[in-house]
Order: sequence, then C-alpha cells, then structure tokens
Amino acid sequence: MRRLLFPLILGAAALATPAFAQPGKEGPNPVGETGPIDTDKVKLVYVYGDDACPVPAEDEIQVCAKMPERERYRIPPELRGDPFAPQNQSWVNRAKSLETVGASGINSCSVAGAGGFTGCFAKLAREAKEERKTMLGSATWKDAVAAQREKRLGTIDADSEKIEAEAKAAEAHAPADEKAAAEARARLERQDNNAGGK
Repeated sequence: MRRLLFPLILGAAALATPAFAQPGKEGPNPVGETGPIDTDKVKLVYVYGDDACPVPAEDEIQVCAKMPERERYRIPPELRGDPFAPQNQSWVNRAKSLETVGASGINSCSVAGAGGFTGCFAKLAREAKEERKTMLGSATWKDAVAAQREKRLGTIDADSEKIEAEAKAAEAHAPADEKAAAEARARLERQDNNAGGK
C-alpha cells in the first residue's frame, strides 16, 4: 500500500504543475504575488565600469547588473569552474554510483559472499559501455570507423590531384631537361675529344 501511495502523490503533483505556468497572463503567480508571469519580457543586462544601462522597451522588464571593469572580457561567473566537479554532477550520476554500495553475494563482483565473482564481467561490461558512451556520444563503433574512413577518403582526391599536377609539371619540363642533358653530354664529349687530340 505504501509503495502505491508515493507514485500516486507524485502523479497528482505533476498533473497540477502545468496550471501554474500559464504564460502571458496577469494575476497571482505561484508564489502568490500579483504581477506579470510572462518571463519572455524580462531581460538581464550586464554593464561594465561606467557604462550606462540601455533603455528597455515599453513592455519589457530590464534588470541591469553593474559589474567591475576588470570583469568585461572574462567568462561569466556562472560558467567558471570545473563542470566535472562532484558538486556540479547531477543527482542521477551521484545516485548511480551509490547503487552498488554494500553489495555482496551473487552478481556483486566482491570477495565477500558466495558467488561474488559472478558480477565482475557484468561490471566490466557496464564500465566499458559507459566509457564508450562518453567517448563516442550516442554513436557506435561502426559509426566511428565510418566517420574516420570518410575523413581519410575525403582527402584522397585532393592529394591525388596535387600529385598528378606535380607529375604533369615534371613531364612538361622533361623535354627541356633532356635537351639540357644532351647538350651537356655533347659538350663533355667535345671536351674529351679536344683533350684526347692534343
């Protein structure tokens, strides 16, 4: 009975929530205050140093935050810091790490309890799947290999055209090079003949 009570309360709360979020209406908001509920007309503007706040439109609420001049070209404070820090992790990720705390026995991959070793492969497979998911996103290994193949094949045409152009340029210069080589041979032969005739 207790197991059914919690989902029932949660479902009732989820159904009642959309009634509070009716955009574009004047009247009491969920907190009980009277005022505009439409947040599309609320604008937050940061100004730095001695800059003046811009003038808002008539139907707009503008919040103007004055920041020191040294903050002008810095990353906003909300975006600074380590996104992977434990306090910035979602509750789901933190709860997932607690799933196996105290697990022992069959399928637990622990040294305690009979059959604790049986869960080691499942743990290894789960960790490999999570690692692949973080490394590739939603793609599979097949998609990653295909993307790399396309990347390599995409440059083959340009590379082959470059090599062909270089070969054609070498062929165009070949008759002049052959003529110069023949003239050099003839000159050396004349020198040899002149030297031998003395």
